[in-house]
Amino acid sequence: MKDDFAAGVAAEGDDEEIRSILLEVGNATHMGFVAVARVTEDRWIAAQVLDRIEFGLDPGEELDVKKTICDDIRECGQAIIIDRIAEDPEWRMHPVPMLYGFESYASLPVLLEDGSFYGTLCAIDPEPRALSGLETVALLRRCAERVAAIMSRKRSI
Repeated sequence: MKDDFAAGVAAEGDDEEIRSILLEVGNATHMGFVAVARVTEDRWIAAQVLDRIEFGLDPGEELDVKKTICDDIRECGQAIIIDRIAEDPEWRMHPVPMLYGFESYASLPVLLEDGSFYGTLCAIDPEPRALSGLETVALLRRCAERVAAIMSRKRSI
């Protein structure tokens, strides 16, 4: 791990309930990589991951935040859900999906009980996935809210 901040993020994410949420998201969406990420203006750090596609990130490891869509979510505060990058006029030429080789993407803000932005619940897959249906979006929102509640509890201790 890069430093104490990254180690602290990994410690926050070391939680059986969070691992269970990531498994639920992965099973429901068929997404190969699902993570909770701590996202700040300067950093993207994996708090916990489920990696079925060998994306290659472990808790505490980082991506360049400016080369993530999670940075867009930090700025706008809204979920971004894309079933098929290649067919989406807004995203098909975006450099991030090309950089990481994913075709489907879902990321939702994780907002703590005090209203502050913690990061994202995000998922990627090299195959297109049906993510934008009402039931799937509702499930993803519930899962992001559950992660937020866990992180809020941990921060209040």
